[in-house]
Amino acid sequence: MERKTGTVSRGIRCPIIREGDDIAAIVVNSVIEAAEAEGFALRNRDVVAVTESVVARAQGNYASVDAIAEDVKAKLGGETIGVIFPILSRNRFAICLRGIAKGAKKIVLMLNYPSDEVGNALVSLDQLDEAGINPYSDVLTEAKYRELFGENPHPFTGVDYIQYYGDLIRSCGAEAEIILANDPRVILNYTDSVLNCDIHSRARTKRILKAAGAKRVVGLDEILNQSINGSGFNEKYGLLGSNKSTEDTVKLFPQDCFDMVNAMQEQFLKRTGKHMEVMVYGDGAFKDPQGKIWELADPIVSPAYTSGLEGTPNELKLKYLADNDFADLKGEELKKAIEAAIRKKDGDLVGNMASQGTTPRRLTDLIGSLCDLTSGSGDKGTPIVLVQGYFDNLTD
Repeated sequence: MERKTGTVSRGIRCPIIREGDDIAAIVVNSVIEAAEAEGFALRNRDVVAVTESVVARAQGNYASVDAIAEDVKAKLGGETIGVIFPILSRNRFAICLRGIAKGAKKIVLMLNYPSDEVGNALVSLDQLDEAGINPYSDVLTEAKYRELFGENPHPFTGVDYIQYYGDLIRSCGAEAEIILANDPRVILNYTDSVLNCDIHSRARTKRILKAAGAKRVVGLDEILNQSINGSGFNEKYGLLGSNKSTEDTVKLFPQDCFDMVNAMQEQFLKRTGKHMEVMVYGDGAFKDPQGKIWELADPIVSPAYTSGLEGTPNELKLKYLADNDFADLKGEELKKAIEAAIRKKDGDLVGNMASQGTTPRRLTDLIGSLCDLTSGSGDKGTPIVLVQGYFDNLTD
């Protein structure tokens, strides 16, 4: 019988994972048990994805606020530090800011505006237009911001992040000064020791600051990029991708995961006879149309994946074929013509009009986004996601 479904994404429940658990065994067992319980078959090229959060938890990749403070003080001098371009997040950055503030006497906090790097807004574009403010050149003090725009709580959380971050810094014993600007060189009017906290633009920010004469420039990816007194760390990303664990600890982004995903792939092959792909995923790469928030606060969607997930999709646009190449056909004849075109497609459709609009993003970014939406970030209890049929097309 002809299959009537394409891609299917399933959240897989598993035991609560703790530090030291054998996560590979837990993932493999959970997927196989789910298939048996729910009555679905596992297939070649199924994708099993595991959220980075439980991987890091199993690794025990945690660090304290005090470890952050010690590393910040050692690398930036412990006096006045410019902390620039952080995202506005209680979960992602506030706990890091506590450690940063404990490692300095004064923090000059420079925020992007009208919104942070991932879209959390401090003020709307319409408000800027009305006030005659140019965000590319104008620098706003906290007092000027309040005079022009008053209070603008976050639409989802209700938090006034300027007030919240200022109070947090002061509660850790440091002096706080807050400005709003988008040119990283502005911070050098206040201090020559800078911690740049942007995620995806961090390399450019460092380059600009160093060229402008900054004495010390350290990225958030360079804080806790090695262990401090036995703490967790991430050699490649440091504090980027971290999340609040407790009031005094952060869970860091997982590291050294490629051996783990390859081990899972081998276990699936041994136990099911199927060659399945495995990946670790974090934030999906998509934008919320209402809040204008771009979800990707992690430095990368997938820190580890098996080799079959390399590359980008190589697909034809069915509606283009139906409306152009086979516009005179319909019904079964049209279906057979399109199937024949799919079978004949070559390995590289770049520049081919028939592939136009097929979103040639990395496979791990696309599948990771699907998994992030499937698992959610709350109480679903499904940190494992099974994606089936992703590599199928109309001919399968």
